[in-house]
Amino acid sequence: MAQPAKGPDTAPCPTPPAHTEDTVTSVHPVDEKLHPTRLVPAALQHIAAMYAGVVTPPLIIGQACGLDLAARTRLIAASLLIAGAATVLQTLGVKGLVGNRLPFVNAASSAGIAPILAIAETNGRGHQLPAIYGAVMVAGALCLALGPFFGRLLRFFPPLVTGVVITLIGVTLMPVPVGWAQGGDRTAADFGAMRHLALAGFTLAVVLLIQRFGKGFVRQTALLSGLLAGTLAAIPFGMADFSGLQSAPVAALPTPFAFGTPEFQPAAICSLCIVMLVLMTESSAGMLALGEICDRRTDARTITRGLRTDGLATLLGPVFGGFPTSAFAQNVGVVSLTRVRSRYVVAVAGAVLLVLGAFPVLGAVVSLVPLPVLGGAGIVLFGSIAVSGIRTLSEAGLDDSSNIVLVAVALGAGIIPLAAPTFYAGFPAWAQTVLGSGISAGALTAVLLNLFFHHLGTRSRRPAPALKSS
Repeated sequence: MAQPAKGPDTAPCPTPPAHTEDTVTSVHPVDEKLHPTRLVPAALQHIAAMYAGVVTPPLIIGQACGLDLAARTRLIAASLLIAGAATVLQTLGVKGLVGNRLPFVNAASSAGIAPILAIAETNGRGHQLPAIYGAVMVAGALCLALGPFFGRLLRFFPPLVTGVVITLIGVTLMPVPVGWAQGGDRTAADFGAMRHLALAGFTLAVVLLIQRFGKGFVRQTALLSGLLAGTLAAIPFGMADFSGLQSAPVAALPTPFAFGTPEFQPAAICSLCIVMLVLMTESSAGMLALGEICDRRTDARTITRGLRTDGLATLLGPVFGGFPTSAFAQNVGVVSLTRVRSRYVVAVAGAVLLVLGAFPVLGAVVSLVPLPVLGGAGIVLFGSIAVSGIRTLSEAGLDDSSNIVLVAVALGAGIIPLAAPTFYAGFPAWAQTVLGSGISAGALTAVLLNLFFHHLGTRSRRPAPALKSS
């Protein structure tokens, strides 16, 4: 009797494993919950790819606004906290409302730095950050308002336009790391001293060597490794000041409106709203690209929910010290390179950023990196932005002579403030804010010329290529 009893018990045994396998394989890679041994290293790769980009805007803007070390530390902590919250909201989402539920990283974009610096230059001490934050909040509201309809507006932002803008972002920001490499303070007696240039050159050399000979994760951390190596090299020469660590709180949450009540200046608002349109285009392209990489179709509703997350983060971020928030293209590259498509990996990375933002002492460590070291790494960082723009222009149909003229004039308009800083000195203050930023001037020119060449009474003309997910 015992022998026959085993038959029925053992007969169904193969069925549960088969059913389990079917269940596992039915889970889409985007929704797959990985084991911690795979989840944590994959999340760390995303942190390594994005960290320098997250802390760059508050570092540059804090320096430009004359903030002391403690204030810059709070600014960095706020940027990390907002990036973490936006990334977690984007990846996990609230179904049907916000979040594209893709492995999508959101953080403060470097695209806003140049126009923000222009706003800072046209405002006195104490009004710089309030004017910036007022403009950022309006830009966030614009993103929320246009999000549901933005798909229809994408035809006005083909690669021809976005390529010009992204290229100008990298080009117009290049004087910033060059100034850092010389010491940062142009009024100092040792500005441009050889020791500053040597430290910047050493940092750049470390980044290049790791990029050339490093592999995998090590290669992805080339920028961070260069910053670390440069800072360590600065210590024996007394070029690294760590006294700020003593005053930085170990744990603290950002205080609402710690940098002043937002001020709403029309010219500043116009400038950052233009930038927000470009960031929305970048985010839309990033979502399309991730949809292809992850084999999950990105439809209009997905883009709307994703842009709604950008808008909320941009609108609410200034309350705590944040800046315009958008997609991080380098993390799209990480997903493509590693083929780890789980959104939970990026959600964990966002949670890590939240933790880092809650501990300002970690932000203080970043803010203590000597300016020449930031200069050496910044040349790579901002140069890569310009390269991204050139890559975008490569799909813009530059075999058409009208497109060549469009790009040439738009780039020229964007470079005027860089080549001749006093060119618009005789213009009204509002025009100086808008046109004094190469990005705003170039973007306006590109959009208007695109309308002129490709949309107004030119039915027979071949239209500019539409935005592509690549």
